[in-house]
Amino acid sequence: MIRLLIVNDQRLVRAGLRMLCAPADDLEVVAEAGNGQEATRLAARLRPDVVLMDLHMPGMDGAEATRRILAERPTTKVVVLTTFDDDDHLYPAPTAGACGFLAKDVAPEELLDAIRRAAAGNSPFSPATLRRVVARAVAAETTPDPQAPTEGTRLTRREIEVLTLVGHGLSNPEIADRLHVGVTTVKSHLATMMGKTGTNNRVRLAVLAARMGLLTE
Repeated sequence: MIRLLIVNDQRLVRAGLRMLCAPADDLEVVAEAGNGQEATRLAARLRPDVVLMDLHMPGMDGAEATRRILAERPTTKVVVLTTFDDDDHLYPAPTAGACGFLAKDVAPEELLDAIRRAAAGNSPFSPATLRRVVARAVAAETTPDPQAPTEGTRLTRREIEVLTLVGHGLSNPEIADRLHVGVTTVKSHLATMMGKTGTNNRVRLAVLAARMGLLTE
């Protein structure tokens, strides 16, 4: 059962999302929050697996709420759901640690699939959106990250292969199929890489892949 916290400042939107999730026998909406402050309190108390997060709310916005929730419980997955799809609004959420980003006009079945993908450790971004986030993150860097591994020194050859495919937006099953290994093996490589690099989600791994020059065509 995936425990879900819905965060949105519009009561009607929250009700609609709850109704959408209700028929799914693997999802449980544990609470709703109308702003970032309430979201951080509820997340600390209820420890949801996935938070469906709005970005623009009065008071504390979604990016800051994401940052605080993940500082308290890094294993929680935050998926942003917003009407904004431009880079200025898109970039802060994954920078804060969100693992996925969805527009509010997403189809209902795609939303449910995204929640499940996030809970399973994947990033529910389209490859095109992920490329935009990665490009913006790399362009925003003014100094090199001294803790970033250099190619071939901290990561094994197989880990670099997995990292490259993560950077191109492939899911765990897609990576497993491409490399002819099991999904469990892919998850093991991801966990090891996150431990080595100090990253806590696939978006940051994708940014790392770009910094290492692994995403050139």
